[in-house]
Amino acid sequence: MNNNSFEYERFFELTPDLLCIAGYDGYFKKINHSVSETLGYTQEELFSRPINDFVYHEDQQVTSDARDEIIKSRPLLNFENRYVHKSGEIIWLSWTSQPIDDQKLVFAIAKDITHKKRIENERNSLLEKTSRINQNLKQLSFTTSHDLRSPVNNLLSIMQLIDKRTIGDPETRELIDLLEYGIGNLKSTLNTYVDHLQQSHNSSAKKEPVFISKTIQEVSQSIKSLIQSSKAEIEVDLQEFDEISFNKPYFESIILNFLTNSIKYSKQGHPPKIKIKSTIQDRKKQLIIEDNGLGFDAKDLEHKIFGMGDKFHENADSKGIGLYLVYSHVMNMGGKIEVESKINEGTKFTITF
Repeated sequence: MNNNSFEYERFFELTPDLLCIAGYDGYFKKINHSVSETLGYTQEELFSRPINDFVYHEDQQVTSDARDEIIKSRPLLNFENRYVHKSGEIIWLSWTSQPIDDQKLVFAIAKDITHKKRIENERNSLLEKTSRINQNLKQLSFTTSHDLRSPVNNLLSIMQLIDKRTIGDPETRELIDLLEYGIGNLKSTLNTYVDHLQQSHNSSAKKEPVFISKTIQEVSQSIKSLIQSSKAEIEVDLQEFDEISFNKPYFESIILNFLTNSIKYSKQGHPPKIKIKSTIQDRKKQLIIEDNGLGFDAKDLEHKIFGMGDKFHENADSKGIGLYLVYSHVMNMGGKIEVESKINEGTKFTITF
């Protein structure tokens, strides 16, 4: 054996890829050690049986068809199929093959892509699970929003039966006006939400010009009694910008969740103080929402902050859905959301549009 032949032989044996020479008759003629190691068979066992015997039964026909194409002098590139390890384990291989017609041989190189396929399967399984959860949430949203309209309409009917002219106390009349306004606003919100759900069911959520100040005003009015009873202070600074391109119902949901969360998780004896500020960083619009509430350990809870059902405080009214919705809305619109928070030091959210 000359030196060149020796070097070729070393290359053939030392490469981690599966190298083989097969005959047009469907048998291996020469293989390197990686083939035997990957499939778990000795070279003698691999030479003694047709190659298709080692192929997973569901892939045998497509493998035979591919081999027929090679014999017609057509190279095979990135062909994937499954083999069965001697232990019974499924091995995924990706082949590149070149026919040598005058010798009735096929020179082939394969890579073991089993790990890649496992990752793909795990990812697909996760996507399927996520899709199923989103579908269930969508159905729940449809059902809840639709079914809530009936009792709301009933409340409006009851309010219309009240003759406010017979009520002498101005404070009582004001409370009834506030209640009637709140119920009417709830009905309008539910109708808008159902329409939006129907629209997003048929197509992707669309962006439109949205004014932050107007949204804050409308949402604040819808929870006016909650703001008054909690003595919450809302400070708004939109000097940098007031208009964004966003989905209107999504943004209303974001502001509503931030305001109600800041009030819900305020420190006892400290009225909620909520600051909403627009700023521009690296030519990107950002909205900062900050409060003086209970806060939480953002570093310790980093991977749970926006998870559905995750809660950080004991509160009977908490369902762990608000921040999940905020995160979903921001991500669906191509944005990013970050959070800074420490226990008893409040929370700061930054949305980058």
